[in-house]
Amino acid sequence: MEFFHKPILVAEIIAFLQCRTGAVYLDGTLGGGGHAFAILRNSTPDGRLIGIEADGDALQEARKRLAPFGDRAVLVKGNFADMEKTLTGMNIETVDGILLDLGVSSHQLDTAERGFSFTLDAVLDMRMDQSRDPSAYDLVNTLSREALEEILRKFGEERRAGRIAQAIVKRRAQSPIRTTVSLAALVAGVSSGRGTARIHPATRTFQALRIAVNDELANLQRALLDGMALLKPGGRFAVISFHSLEDRIVKSSFLTAEKGCICPPDLPVCSCGRKPTMRVLTRKPVVPGEEEIRDNPRARSAKLRIAERIESCRP
Repeated sequence: MEFFHKPILVAEIIAFLQCRTGAVYLDGTLGGGGHAFAILRNSTPDGRLIGIEADGDALQEARKRLAPFGDRAVLVKGNFADMEKTLTGMNIETVDGILLDLGVSSHQLDTAERGFSFTLDAVLDMRMDQSRDPSAYDLVNTLSREALEEILRKFGEERRAGRIAQAIVKRRAQSPIRTTVSLAALVAGVSSGRGTARIHPATRTFQALRIAVNDELANLQRALLDGMALLKPGGRFAVISFHSLEDRIVKSSFLTAEKGCICPPDLPVCSCGRKPTMRVLTRKPVVPGEEEIRDNPRARSAKLRIAERIESCRP
């Protein structure tokens, strides 16, 4: 299948990152290279980009797309949570801008065998990096009812987490739950007759499993902390999120770095010694306009938050 992923909020990203010649940028979620292409084009002639991508298919596509920029683009297979290690290995101490475009790509959703979509029949998988375990199949067919319920409740904010987890355990006792469609049908059966929903009944279950398989929220928290420390003074951190769990983590991390002090409010004098290191540039998230959403409906839930490094010392 031909690789396709349409980058979101490109103009806004370029403007906020203040792309310019001579700067070094890190794209921690390279994907097919759409945002990276725009960053490199707007930092001509000698701006550089370090791209990190866990998905081998996406990395292969990005290499082709960014080939015209030659050695200005350095692409690495890995997880954005390891950005500090990646940059250290390249003898890069700081960068001028960082971008994270979170979530699952259109290519991953539309490629049945990747097992991300409940509308396409395939073996449950959902791994961004297919060289690593576990897969969604492993979680669904081996975790206890209690563990499954916790994943669905914590990562999917699924109100029927207990009933769905019980239904999964009961069904797999007969035979393994192998495919996306069979799991979606099981979840829909649990949810039937419970009112009309704006989203498919399996949406939250699939989101929760994908987050758990890829350890997405823990990786995001680590990347935010390390990324803020890797920015030069004046460097900017841009994050696009697609659901409330991600957005809350990004918002909270940026606000905490902006506040600095983490002492209890009733303490008269600061004892923690933490100083502000970031300045939040987006009090409300930037969202796609109507025209972009019409052109790319999957952009409708995107939220962009930006923060700027205000001092060189590490928190």
